[in-house]
Amino acid sequence: MGENISEATSRSVTGLNRQLQNNRFPGMIETVAAYCSLAVFFDPLVITYEEALCEIRKAETMTSEPVRVKERVIDIPVAYGGEYGPDLKYLAGLKGISAEEIIKLHTGVKYTVGMIGFSPGFPYLIGLPKKLAAPRKQTPRQKIPAGSVGIAGQQTGIYPAETPGGWQIIGRTPLKLFNIHRSEPFLLQAGDRVIFRPVSPGEFNGLSKGENTYADG
Repeated sequence: MGENISEATSRSVTGLNRQLQNNRFPGMIETVAAYCSLAVFFDPLVITYEEALCEIRKAETMTSEPVRVKERVIDIPVAYGGEYGPDLKYLAGLKGISAEEIIKLHTGVKYTVGMIGFSPGFPYLIGLPKKLAAPRKQTPRQKIPAGSVGIAGQQTGIYPAETPGGWQIIGRTPLKLFNIHRSEPFLLQAGDRVIFRPVSPGEFNGLSKGENTYADG
């Protein structure tokens, strides 16, 4: 649906995804949105490939005109630096600016969730300021705490669970991005908008102990 990662391409993918989800054709099983494409899974015993393709193309024509959809904006509290963001000082040195400027740049943007991948609930966010683009770590960490906010290349994202990883970790959120006991396990979905909000370690701890650590938005 596009060759380059951009908000325009993301809107096209999200629009088609919503159209198919709201108007499911017989035999359709599920859809999985990526940065520049949408995978559509269907039951070949119910519908043929040609018929499914026809349904998808029909949905595409219905999304050719911009559709006004109320965007979901999720506020993500983040404690930056220190034990929460061990790579913040490194990134500041790499860019030749202060840690405070890194935080200001990172929190000054409304991001778009381009896709969910890597691990359940992991959001790949579009909109990172070019000045913050950074290479992955040469040696990945064996354990990255759940909620860690990282940067890799021109992307920023959030680790929903403790996993290995090679992104530059600049902060951590107390929100649970993946909760298998919820009717909708993922906090974020492709097409959502995300705003990062800096909080103090004390606020982080308070939010961690609270009940509302999974926004229903």
